[in-house]
Amino acid sequence: MANTLKVTLVKSPIGAVPKHKKTVTAMGLTKMHKTVEMPDNAATRGMIQQVQHLVKVEEA
Repeated sequence: MANTLKVTLVKSPIGAVPKHKKTVTAMGLTKMHKTVEMPDNAATRGMIQQVQHLVKVEEA
């Protein structure tokens, strides 16, 4: 596995569940099509799994 993951916000969290909105913000995704690099660990994978319908993930 890669050491980092590139996470991109591809769908707006405006109509999402409030918990999902907070998760997206905690990941550092503030605007559409913004990409952040996050460490590949269990915590990050859990966050991604929770909002998988809003983000696109690539191994870096």
